[in-house]
Amino acid sequence: MRKILKAGGKGIRSIIDFFYPPFRKYMSVQLFRYGVTGMANLVFDWVLYFFLYNFVIQHRLVHLGIVTLSPHIAALAFTFPISFMSGFLLQKYVTFSTSDLKGRVQLVRYGMVVAGNLSLNYFGLKLLVDTIGWYPTPSKMAITLLATMISYISQKRYTFR
Repeated sequence: MRKILKAGGKGIRSIIDFFYPPFRKYMSVQLFRYGVTGMANLVFDWVLYFFLYNFVIQHRLVHLGIVTLSPHIAALAFTFPISFMSGFLLQKYVTFSTSDLKGRVQLVRYGMVVAGNLSLNYFGLKLLVDTIGWYPTPSKMAITLLATMISYISQKRYTFR
């Protein structure tokens, strides 16, 4: 499986690097790769969130026995594990592929950074949707943009150093 992931990461890196030359003056190849893979994962997360919120959850409360989730929080809870793994794999095998840290160490550190971002997402959605009254999907998008900036710095200096 690791061979497949490494080969896939190399292929994705080659495609991304093909588009890098016009940006060479403005950013490192690593930052460019992070931006492209991060944006791809971000759009994937937004589309998944939109689909789940509107077509699966259908704007309804989700009853899980002892707890009931509001629809926008339920959509976040269901999309999180999927975008977590896709984001980790893209960062590990495409953006920060030269890191010497063991995969499990990277995964734990990535999880810690993402936990902080998940908290930011949760409290941000509670604030923007429940308190201010914004629509859930644009609220999720705004919060994710802030979390992405924080995440790049954390991933570069901590998770994959």
